[in-house]
Amino acid sequence: MERVERADAARNRQAVLRATEQLLAEGGGDHVSLDRVAALAGVGKGTVFRRFGSRAGLLQALLEERSRELREAIASGPPPLGPGAPARDRLHAFLDGLGAIAEGNTVLLAAHEQACAEDKYDDPSYRLWHGHLTTLFAAERPDLDAGFLAHALLAVFDGDLIRHLTTPGDPRRFTRSVQEMATALLGPA
Repeated sequence: MERVERADAARNRQAVLRATEQLLAEGGGDHVSLDRVAALAGVGKGTVFRRFGSRAGLLQALLEERSRELREAIASGPPPLGPGAPARDRLHAFLDGLGAIAEGNTVLLAAHEQACAEDKYDDPSYRLWHGHLTTLFAAERPDLDAGFLAHALLAVFDGDLIRHLTTPGDPRRFTRSVQEMATALLGPA
């Protein structure tokens, strides 16, 4: 049975996540600390610590929130992102969605990478994305090491690289390039 979050806890959670977003926008990942987030959100540091555990936990929660719609769409949304489409089509749709999140959240990704570097592969978002990519690669190319291909593709989702490639004149260059890389990995249709 799923536990319903209390209204005050939900408000505090949203205030903490909005404060984290504001601090990231103002000064990047180095500007985010539990003390600063708590002060800006108007809650005690203990509230932030109990809910998120650490700076890494806070950034993980924010990334999970930013990717919630994508997670729901791959699980139960309409094709091609959701079930029912060929693996290659789902892969391109997923990379389009993940790329859009990455391009719109480069500061968050860079801070998340730094804060979660030691347990990157255990991060809930990473595990979900890796599992989904592994399944899609395995369906298309069972002769290849699908788990490795998924790790290799996710490795390019680097906040600094995305920021470098994402320009006002070509805001989707990163995503387009990742999709081309996936196509090359899969080979001809």
